[in-house]
Amino acid sequence: MTRDLLTVVVAAFNEAQALPLLHPRLRAVLDGMPDVEGRVLYVDDGSRDATWAVLQRLAEQDPRVGLLRLSRNFGKEAALTAGLDHVEAGAALILDADGQDPPELIPQFVAKWREGYDDVHGTRIEREGESWLKRSTAHAFYRVIGRLSHTPIPADTGDFRLLSPRSLAALRQLRERHRFMKGLFGWVGFNTTAIPYHREARAAGSSKFNLWRLWNFALEGITSFSTAPLRLATYCGLMTAAVAFAYASWIVVKALLWGDPVAGWPTMMAVILFLGGVQLIALGLIGEYLGRLYEEAKQRPLYLVDAWKPAAGVFSASSVAIEGESHAYRTAAARSESPGDLRDRA
Repeated sequence: MTRDLLTVVVAAFNEAQALPLLHPRLRAVLDGMPDVEGRVLYVDDGSRDATWAVLQRLAEQDPRVGLLRLSRNFGKEAALTAGLDHVEAGAALILDADGQDPPELIPQFVAKWREGYDDVHGTRIEREGESWLKRSTAHAFYRVIGRLSHTPIPADTGDFRLLSPRSLAALRQLRERHRFMKGLFGWVGFNTTAIPYHREARAAGSSKFNLWRLWNFALEGITSFSTAPLRLATYCGLMTAAVAFAYASWIVVKALLWGDPVAGWPTMMAVILFLGGVQLIALGLIGEYLGRLYEEAKQRPLYLVDAWKPAAGVFSASSVAIEGESHAYRTAAARSESPGDLRDRA
């Protein structure tokens, strides 16, 4: 009987405490699916704690574990891209390293994939262990971006999802530098379905996303998948100009008909400050988009690989179709270490 190939991609940054708790759950799930050839690919996104040492021990204990280490911290979106680029065949399932997304649901994801769905994503119906502020802002963000973007982005849906081989191949063609993976998943399209689940509290450690990083993440998502802020600045400028013209006309008429003096210093300063604020906001929005164009024009690789150790039975890196930062930028992202170097070091 032919077994389906599934690679679980886990991006980790300073998760030395959580990984030893997550992997036994993953191993038990994969052991319970005899009709699936399961592998796990851990991506170390430049961790500064003992994450890499923990991952090396896991790889020694479980031959299904592959390891990928980036040269520095490139961010979660780039780390996920690196992991998906190194999935050689079959489907890929993305799982957070903190244990909040239950790996026990993987069989349900696989069942939906076998029904013909290309993108099977988990939709959170409850978020345990998170503050009211984080839950409410996340709820608002998904609704706002859903209204602003023409790309369908499911609400209350993170990175916990299974991608079919053709969905994965399509995703690999999208190589923009400012990456909002949830939007990219939605842009690819194909047959999608959702599995509702309760998101658990973090198993160990603390979240790496503070309020400032969450704000930047939200800004990244909105500017990557919507030009609505630019249109809003245009509409605001037109409305302000119309109000200013009407007010100026009223002042002229009032002075001609009734001989009233022109409004004094406080009114003038209030109008000047208001218009100046509107202009600065519009310039800031333009700057956000211009900065993204500048980053794209530099054509830097999304990530650089420091070490790569495939799981047992996986071809060596020299024969992998997705080599480091490949596709359109294969030559730009040379590895700094070969698989042999990693085995010697380990």
